Amino acid sequence: MATQDSQTDQRAQRIGLLAGWGRYPILVAEALKRQGYDVCCLGVKDHADPVLAEICDDFAWLGLAKLGQAVRFFRQHEVHHATMAGKIHKVRLYQPWLWAKHLPDWAMIKTFYPHFITRSKDRCDDTLLGAIVDAFARQGILFGPATDYAPELLVESGRLAGARPNRAEQKDIEFGWQMAKKMGGLDIGQSVCIKDQAVLAVEAIEGTDACIRRAGQLCAAGGFTVVKVAKPQQDMRFDVPTIGLGTLETLVSAGGRVLAIEARRTILLDEPKVLAFAERHKITVVALEAQNAGRMAA
Repeated sequence: MATQDSQTDQRAQRIGLLAGWGRYPILVAEALKRQGYDVCCLGVKDHADPVLAEICDDFAWLGLAKLGQAVRFFRQHEVHHATMAGKIHKVRLYQPWLWAKHLPDWAMIKTFYPHFITRSKDRCDDTLLGAIVDAFARQGILFGPATDYAPELLVESGRLAGARPNRAEQKDIEFGWQMAKKMGGLDIGQSVCIKDQAVLAVEAIEGTDACIRRAGQLCAAGGFTVVKVAKPQQDMRFDVPTIGLGTLETLVSAGGRVLAIEARRTILLDEPKVLAFAERHKITVVALEAQNAGRMAA
């Protein structure tokens, strides 16, 4: 029979994971398990990878509008600390008959009533995600940054792949950095595509890959630069800029030449594969500190 102290230790090592789309939740779950955590995972339906059920100690599927169900699951499993990882496809919020399809529970309705019913509050990413973590906090479940548990996923500064940017590309990086920070400050998006110090495309609700594809359509000559940064007011608990192999594949197919990201505030998934791919396709990848944007590592 477990002692009271051992039960307390087990609860202290228990953590909740709210998992969206992509590889990021899988890497976070694996990192948590390596550190000895008992992981209770909720996978968002039509987003999360089913492999999470094999990695985590407890797993359940969660409907997109079932906030009350999520709170009950974590409380039943005595989860007091949680983290979130993975993308939620926000475009689904604009599908016809959204509420009829997803049947929101009462907790969801109360939380998002000012955003979707009275429309007295906006639907920016930070606003919506902040409302979610605040709703959990009111029930005694505190969300922390996933990168606190997997800090190795945050990219270090330097030239990571490809040739050193030439003078024109350096100017595009510096110009794009300023534009991306302004867009991030408005909570519109975190990525911009630049050619000859002109903005080809700005990321909004469609996501980075769609932004890059649009730039490729508009710049048939190719050779453009993609800059992706953290928001000036970045909350590291959610919506942290993330780059993976898919980003590089999209960049190559669209005709891009350079990818500049923010060091220590950008998640780089499967780094060896991403950088090997970049080298094969002669794509330059640089990670810069905010104060050094535009000045390349040798």
